[in-house]
Amino acid sequence: MNKAFTKETDADDDDADLSPAPLPAGGKNYITPAGFARLRAELLDLMDSERPKVVEAVHWAARNGDRSENGDYLYGKKRLREIDRRIRFLTKRLEIAEVTDPSVHHGSDQIFFGATVTYADASGQERTVTILGVDEADSAKSQVSWIAPIARALLRAHEGDAVKLMTPAGAQEIEVLAVAYPPAA
Repeated sequence: MNKAFTKETDADDDDADLSPAPLPAGGKNYITPAGFARLRAELLDLMDSERPKVVEAVHWAARNGDRSENGDYLYGKKRLREIDRRIRFLTKRLEIAEVTDPSVHHGSDQIFFGATVTYADASGQERTVTILGVDEADSAKSQVSWIAPIARALLRAHEGDAVKLMTPAGAQEIEVLAVAYPPAA
Protein backbone atom coordinates (compact mmCIF):
# COMPACT_ATOMS: atom_id res chain seq x y z
CA MET A 1 0.00 0.00 0.00
CA ASN A 2 1.19 3.50 -0.75
CA LYS A 3 2.60 5.36 2.28
CA ALA A 4 0.46 8.38 1.41
CA PHE A 5 -2.60 6.52 2.71
CA THR A 6 -1.15 5.19 5.95
CA LYS A 7 -1.09 6.82 9.34
CA GLU A 8 2.32 8.32 10.11
CA THR A 9 1.90 8.46 13.85
CA ASP A 10 2.90 5.65 16.15
CA ALA A 11 0.88 4.15 18.97
CA ASP A 12 2.98 6.13 21.44
CA ASP A 13 1.25 9.32 20.32
CA ASP A 14 -1.78 8.98 22.56
CA ASP A 15 -2.04 11.04 25.69
CA ALA A 16 -2.51 8.02 27.96
CA ASP A 17 1.04 8.37 29.27
CA LEU A 18 0.43 12.06 29.86
CA SER A 19 -1.81 11.57 32.82
CA PRO A 20 -0.51 13.93 35.47
CA ALA A 21 1.23 12.49 38.50
CA PRO A 22 -1.46 11.26 40.88
CA LEU A 23 -2.76 13.65 43.49
CA PRO A 24 -4.82 12.65 46.53
CA ALA A 25 -8.57 12.70 45.94
CA GLY A 26 -9.69 16.29 46.20
CA GLY A 27 -6.05 17.32 46.57
CA LYS A 28 -4.56 20.37 44.97
CA ASN A 29 -1.48 20.64 42.80
CA TYR A 30 0.62 22.79 45.12
CA ILE A 31 3.71 24.39 43.61
CA THR A 32 6.17 27.06 44.72
CA PRO A 33 6.40 30.35 42.80
CA ALA A 34 9.86 29.31 41.52
CA GLY A 35 8.53 25.94 40.33
CA PHE A 36 5.59 27.62 38.60
CA ALA A 37 7.95 30.06 36.90
CA ARG A 38 10.16 27.17 35.65
CA LEU A 39 7.21 25.28 34.18
CA ARG A 40 5.83 28.44 32.58
CA ALA A 41 9.26 29.32 31.12
CA GLU A 42 9.55 25.81 29.66
CA LEU A 43 6.07 26.10 28.12
CA LEU A 44 6.82 29.50 26.58
CA ASP A 45 10.17 28.28 25.25
CA LEU A 46 8.53 25.28 23.60
CA MET A 47 5.79 27.41 22.03
CA ASP A 48 7.88 30.43 21.01
CA SER A 49 11.24 28.89 20.14
CA GLU A 50 11.47 25.11 19.90
CA ARG A 51 8.22 24.37 18.04
CA PRO A 52 8.67 27.02 15.31
CA LYS A 53 12.21 25.72 14.61
CA VAL A 54 10.96 22.14 14.23
CA VAL A 55 8.01 23.25 12.07
CA GLU A 56 10.44 25.06 9.77
CA ALA A 57 12.69 21.98 9.56
CA VAL A 58 9.71 19.74 8.76
CA HIS A 59 8.52 22.21 6.13
CA TRP A 60 11.98 22.25 4.53
CA ALA A 61 12.22 18.44 4.62
CA ALA A 62 8.73 18.04 3.14
CA ARG A 63 9.79 20.06 0.06
CA ASN A 64 12.64 17.62 -0.59
CA GLY A 65 10.44 14.95 -2.12
CA ASP A 66 9.67 11.39 -1.00
CA ARG A 67 8.60 11.70 2.63
CA SER A 68 8.63 7.96 3.34
CA GLU A 69 12.43 7.79 3.11
CA ASN A 70 13.19 11.30 4.32
CA GLY A 71 14.82 11.00 7.75
CA ASP A 72 14.65 14.73 8.45
CA TYR A 73 10.92 14.73 7.76
CA LEU A 74 10.18 11.60 9.81
CA TYR A 75 12.31 12.70 12.76
CA GLY A 76 10.87 16.22 12.60
CA LYS A 77 7.30 14.94 12.67
CA LYS A 78 8.10 12.70 15.64
CA ARG A 79 9.81 15.57 17.49
CA LEU A 80 6.84 17.81 16.72
CA ARG A 81 4.49 15.26 18.31
CA GLU A 82 6.73 15.11 21.39
CA ILE A 83 6.75 18.90 21.70
CA ASP A 84 2.97 19.11 21.28
CA ARG A 85 2.50 16.39 23.90
CA ARG A 86 4.72 18.27 26.36
CA ILE A 87 2.88 21.54 25.65
CA ARG A 88 -0.46 19.88 26.40
CA PHE A 89 0.95 18.36 29.60
CA LEU A 90 2.42 21.66 30.85
CA THR A 91 -0.76 23.56 29.99
CA LYS A 92 -2.87 21.11 32.01
CA ARG A 93 -0.49 21.20 34.97
CA LEU A 94 -0.27 25.00 35.04
CA GLU A 95 -4.08 25.30 34.88
CA ILE A 96 -4.54 23.23 38.04
CA ALA A 97 -1.50 24.58 39.88
CA GLU A 98 -2.02 26.27 43.22
CA VAL A 99 0.96 28.56 43.82
CA THR A 100 1.94 28.53 47.49
CA ASP A 101 4.75 30.70 48.81
CA PRO A 102 6.66 28.88 51.57
CA SER A 103 8.42 32.06 52.68
CA VAL A 104 5.29 33.13 54.59
CA HIS A 105 6.26 30.53 57.20
CA HIS A 106 9.84 31.87 57.54
CA GLY A 107 10.89 31.59 61.17
CA SER A 108 8.26 28.99 62.03
CA ASP A 109 9.22 25.66 63.59
CA GLN A 110 6.16 23.84 62.20
CA ILE A 111 6.44 21.89 58.94
CA PHE A 112 4.34 23.07 56.01
CA PHE A 113 4.68 22.92 52.24
CA GLY A 114 8.06 24.30 51.13
CA ALA A 115 9.91 23.51 54.36
CA THR A 116 13.45 22.17 54.41
CA VAL A 117 13.49 19.58 57.18
CA THR A 118 16.39 17.82 58.85
CA TYR A 119 15.40 14.62 60.63
CA ALA A 120 17.08 11.62 62.22
CA ASP A 121 15.93 8.03 62.01
CA ALA A 122 16.13 5.43 64.79
CA SER A 123 19.76 4.62 63.95
CA GLY A 124 20.71 8.30 64.31
CA GLN A 125 21.34 8.88 60.61
CA GLU A 126 20.43 12.47 59.68
CA ARG A 127 18.78 13.43 56.41
CA THR A 128 17.57 16.71 54.99
CA VAL A 129 14.67 17.02 52.56
CA THR A 130 12.73 19.89 51.04
CA ILE A 131 8.99 19.38 50.60
CA LEU A 132 7.89 20.67 47.19
CA GLY A 133 5.18 20.17 44.58
CA VAL A 134 4.65 17.01 42.54
CA ASP A 135 5.92 18.71 39.37
CA GLU A 136 9.05 20.24 40.86
CA ALA A 137 10.44 17.68 43.33
CA ASP A 138 13.78 16.13 42.37
CA SER A 139 15.02 13.28 44.54
CA ALA A 140 18.60 13.80 43.31
CA LYS A 141 18.50 17.19 45.06
CA SER A 142 16.88 15.80 48.25
CA GLN A 143 13.52 17.25 47.27
CA VAL A 144 10.36 15.24 47.89
CA SER A 145 6.81 15.73 46.73
CA TRP A 146 4.33 16.80 49.37
CA ILE A 147 2.41 13.55 48.74
CA ALA A 148 5.45 11.33 49.40
CA PRO A 149 5.21 9.16 52.54
CA ILE A 150 8.07 10.99 54.27
CA ALA A 151 6.46 14.38 53.58
CA ARG A 152 3.05 13.14 54.76
CA ALA A 153 4.63 11.97 58.01
CA LEU A 154 6.47 15.25 58.55
CA LEU A 155 3.73 17.74 57.62
CA ARG A 156 2.28 19.62 60.61
CA ALA A 157 4.99 18.33 62.97
CA HIS A 158 7.16 20.76 64.93
CA GLU A 159 10.89 20.92 65.50
CA GLY A 160 11.75 18.35 68.20
CA ASP A 161 8.71 16.13 67.52
CA ALA A 162 9.00 12.40 66.94
CA VAL A 163 6.76 11.17 64.12
CA LYS A 164 5.89 7.72 62.82
CA LEU A 165 6.87 6.95 59.21
CA MET A 166 5.21 3.95 57.61
CA THR A 167 7.72 2.05 55.45
CA PRO A 168 7.51 -1.31 53.66
CA ALA A 169 9.55 -2.74 56.53
CA GLY A 170 7.03 -1.43 59.08
CA ALA A 171 6.61 1.69 61.19
CA GLN A 172 9.76 3.67 61.88
CA GLU A 173 10.08 6.58 64.28
CA ILE A 174 11.93 9.69 63.12
CA GLU A 175 12.77 12.85 65.02
CA VAL A 176 12.49 16.32 63.51
CA LEU A 177 15.76 18.14 64.20
CA ALA A 178 15.40 21.40 62.26
CA VAL A 179 12.88 23.23 60.08
CA ALA A 180 13.77 26.07 57.71
CA TYR A 181 11.95 28.13 55.10
CA PRO A 182 13.30 30.42 52.40
CA PRO A 183 13.36 34.09 53.41
CA ALA A 184 10.72 36.41 51.98
CA ALA A 185 11.72 37.94 48.67
